[in-house]
Amino acid sequence: MAAPNKGRRPAAGGQSKPGRALAFILIAMVALTGGMFLSHTTTPRLGIDLAGGTSITLKAKAEPGQESAINKKNMDTAVQIMNRRVNGLGVSEAEVQTQGSDNIIVNIPKGTNSEQARQQVGQTAKLYFRPVLTAQPTAAPPTPSASPSPSGEATPTPSGKASPNASGKATPSAGKPSSAGTPQGRALTDALKAPGTPTPGASKPSTPAPNPSASGDSAAAAKLQAQFAALDCSTKEARSKAAEGAKSSEPTVACDKDGQEKYILGPAEVDGTDVSKAQAVINQQNGQWIVQMDFTGGGSKKFAAITGKLSQQQYPNNRFAIALDNQVVSAPTVSSTLSGSAEISGNFTQASAQDLANVLSYGALPLSFQEQGVTTVTAALGADQLHAGLIAGAIGLALVIIYLVAYYRGLATIAILSLVVSAILTYAIMTLLGPTISFALNLPAVCGAIVAIGITADSFIVYFERIRDEIREGRTLRPAVERAWPRARRTILVSDFVSFLAAAVLFVVTVGKVQGFAFTLGLTTLLDVVVVFLFTKPVMTLLARRPFFANGHPWSGLDPKRLGAKPPLRRARRTTSAPVDNPKEA
Repeated sequence: MAAPNKGRRPAAGGQSKPGRALAFILIAMVALTGGMFLSHTTTPRLGIDLAGGTSITLKAKAEPGQESAINKKNMDTAVQIMNRRVNGLGVSEAEVQTQGSDNIIVNIPKGTNSEQARQQVGQTAKLYFRPVLTAQPTAAPPTPSASPSPSGEATPTPSGKASPNASGKATPSAGKPSSAGTPQGRALTDALKAPGTPTPGASKPSTPAPNPSASGDSAAAAKLQAQFAALDCSTKEARSKAAEGAKSSEPTVACDKDGQEKYILGPAEVDGTDVSKAQAVINQQNGQWIVQMDFTGGGSKKFAAITGKLSQQQYPNNRFAIALDNQVVSAPTVSSTLSGSAEISGNFTQASAQDLANVLSYGALPLSFQEQGVTTVTAALGADQLHAGLIAGAIGLALVIIYLVAYYRGLATIAILSLVVSAILTYAIMTLLGPTISFALNLPAVCGAIVAIGITADSFIVYFERIRDEIREGRTLRPAVERAWPRARRTILVSDFVSFLAAAVLFVVTVGKVQGFAFTLGLTTLLDVVVVFLFTKPVMTLLARRPFFANGHPWSGLDPKRLGAKPPLRRARRTTSAPVDNPKEA
């Protein structure tokens, strides 16, 4: 009988070290809670249905014959552009995400003009290539990390493509007058008043500078100068409004996307739809990231004409601004005539090169967006919904606790402690997911958390009933706890897997706020497994050693008499085991 006895020892030993599991989950709770306070984020990020705001649904429409343009890459690029737009309104918490294959949802929290937001996100991005007439650093000096190369000039690459300075911008170098200086300021005024007037100091005066005013109206020149002098590029909202309402056929003022430089730009010479392809690649010669552009047939001719003129001008009139939604995303210099393709190089990182390529590509997308619906939720309504949701959750939790106490008595303590641990983990994770992945707790997500209370309680009930079944069969508590665990574990895992699978499918096939319900349900289902394995089971093992539970106190919930266990059955087993063992020992 030595072998059977050894087979039982690992099971008994497994319940002797439950402290390891409890220490692990305690460390996890402390780490998550500490992370909340260290990140200064102690409350979950609320969705617009709870905090109030505007939700806009847009549906992508392709141009005739361009149905294949509605694809994941183009939709992701559109999301980036719309993110830039809504954040330009001064809304850093705005969310823009795809839904399905052809929908984009824009969620803008309270404090934003909903009508302005609708106009901003509902329009197709406008990308233009405009000549730079005047450029001037803003009042705030540029940071060293964003400063371009000292020369501010471009040199032709072996392929004959222009290679601008770092970051696609240029600043005046030594020996070159600033656009705010007297020579360039007078040149701009002359260009606005007299079409075809050459820029003073140009390397080839015979070539006229780009003329922003066909009529030569001095009043228009003075107005543009006044707009330029008063131009504020200090905030995102100010930069987005800088050239609001500007026409492509007229000169305008604009800021760069970082607010470090402001411009007077001439009429658009090339449209974004003239770009056939733009991509970020690595220059094999020096290992640096560059952006390559290819133009359509008509775009190639227009690009060659304007770069031919710009290449003969001095700084800053040899710069070509790439303006998206009236903000300059890049302003490289031009030193040679370019035609079917061009290359923008400098100190790009992979991310910055891909961002610029996305901007250029989006201007050529044959996509437009049609508004499908706008939902406005007031802060008062959101607060009422949150209040109602919390009341519903509290009522549901109270009913569960009442049932546990009435039916399981002492065992209810373990269940309640497990629910508290699950609540702490859920709250901490949801709070940290806000700044990490922009998870917002909306009303359906609150409903998912309420449903999870029942799922978690169900796991406790399964385990407790398995233990009580073992006691009914005549076993004492400590072996009953260990024998019941494998059966309960299988049932809990299967049940939670089904719940998680349903949540995962719901998350994938649905859109909008229903995804919040699915995400919360899936998260709490996973946490249920963690809590049952690392807290409920170890605590049950420890309490099984206490006389209150081990002796079957009437209020423990494990009283053999109340459960219908038959003591004679236990004695019968002990008496029948003796004759079997004694002959072998003899």
